[in-house]
Amino acid sequence: MESKQTNKAFYKQKLNIIIEYIHNNLDRKIDIKTLAELSNLSLFHFHRISRALLGEPIGAYISRARLETAAKMIRYTSLDIESIAYNVGFETPSSLSKQFKARFGISPSAYRKDKSFTIKKTESMLTLFKRDKTLNIKKPKILNIEDKKCIYTRLQGGYKTLDYISAYETLWQEVKAQKLFTAGIEHLGLPYDDPQVTESDKIRYDASLIIKKDAVPNGDIGVKTLKGGKFAVFLYQGSYNFFQDVYNYIFNDWFLNSSYELREQVIREKYISNPQRVTPYKLKTEIYIPIK
Repeated sequence: MESKQTNKAFYKQKLNIIIEYIHNNLDRKIDIKTLAELSNLSLFHFHRISRALLGEPIGAYISRARLETAAKMIRYTSLDIESIAYNVGFETPSSLSKQFKARFGISPSAYRKDKSFTIKKTESMLTLFKRDKTLNIKKPKILNIEDKKCIYTRLQGGYKTLDYISAYETLWQEVKAQKLFTAGIEHLGLPYDDPQVTESDKIRYDASLIIKKDAVPNGDIGVKTLKGGKFAVFLYQGSYNFFQDVYNYIFNDWFLNSSYELREQVIREKYISNPQRVTPYKLKTEIYIPIK
C-alpha cells in the first residue's frame, strides 16, 4: 500500500462488507468468526481493527444496530412489537423490551405512543478516548525480530485479576531448577484476547521468560519458540492499568493512519521495569505489534 490514506480506505472497504452482512442478517445469530472470514481479516486482530473503525466493539455495534433498527420499525411501521423483536434477532419480545428501555430510557410500547420522544446519540468511545486520555507513549520503531525460545505458563481470567507475580516467580524457579540462567532473559507477556470482547473468565495470557538455553517442559511450565518477523515496537511509560487505553491508541490512532498490515501472530508485551521496585507511573513496557 502506497499511502496512509490508502491503508485506512483498505480497511474501511473490509468494514463495509461486515456492516452490510450485519444489517442484512439482523434476524439471525451473527457469528464473529463468519464476519472475520467474510472480511478476510485475521481472527488475531479482527476485534481491535473493527473497534478502531467503528469506535465500539463489534458485539456492541451489532446490539446497537438491532435496537436502532427496532426503534425505526416501531416508529415507522405498523408491525406489532413481537414481530419486530423477532425480525431484529431477539429470542423473545421481553428481551427486546428490557434492552430497549435500558438503552433509550423508554419502553418499546411507550416509544410507539409518544411521537415527540427523541432518541439521542451518545458520543463514540473513540471520541471520548481522544478527549480524555493522555498517554506517555513513543512513536514506534519498526524492527525485525529473530525467533526466540521461551518457557511459559498459561493463565486464564480477567487481566486485572491474574496473579502475575506468582507466575513469574514460578518461571524463575524453573530457570534455577534447569540451570537456564544467562544474561538477557526477558519478561514477556502474550495477551491472546481482547478484554472488551472476550468474557473475563475465558481470557488467555501466557507469562513467559525468553531464554538462551534449551529447556524441557515440566508440569504447568511449557516450552516453545516465538516466531520472529517484523514488528512495530511502542515504548509506553505508565501504569499497567491503562493498557487498554494504550491499545486503543495504537489501533485507533496509529494503525489506521499507517501503511502497514497486521500479521497472524499474537501481540507481545515486554516488561522492562520491575513492578515490585518501580512506581506504577514510571513502569516501562514495550508493546510489539506484528506487521507485514
